[in-house]
Amino acid sequence: MSAPPANITLTSSDGVDISVERQVAERSILIKNLLDDLPEEANTESIPIPNVNEVVLKKVLEWCEHHKKDPPASADDDADSRKKSTDIDEWDQKFMQVDQEMLFEIILAANYLDIKALLDVGCKTVANMIKGKTPDEIRKTFNIQNDFTPEEEEQIRRENEWAEE
Repeated sequence: MSAPPANITLTSSDGVDISVERQVAERSILIKNLLDDLPEEANTESIPIPNVNEVVLKKVLEWCEHHKKDPPASADDDADSRKKSTDIDEWDQKFMQVDQEMLFEIILAANYLDIKALLDVGCKTVANMIKGKTPDEIRKTFNIQNDFTPEEEEQIRRENEWAEE
């Protein structure tokens, strides 16, 4: 039995082929499971990634390349990560310094490709953008229109007074 090819080809939603080290691509549980389920001779074919365009896929693969030697996440990590919900290591913080549209595309791609650690980093980045801000500041940050009437807003405030304490 021969070893699986060191590189595989992914095809983005906009039809661009990207050659990537198998170990890097397998940070994605979706791709890992696909490769595990395919017969060995099919591993030379390109794997379509229909929900992710070239720019976003390259960005996600850059993250996977940096984290390829990370140990797989365990169930214990879940409980631990909630305690330090907004701690992000320095490299990941710099990696996530992108415009909002790209940030949300990375989060969607991480979710689709099943890369939990990247999804967590993306969500923590958004959480840090919200932390300590008023609803109006959050609306401004994310360009969200306030569609509540003053009466609805007052009712919500009354119902959630406990959160202000």
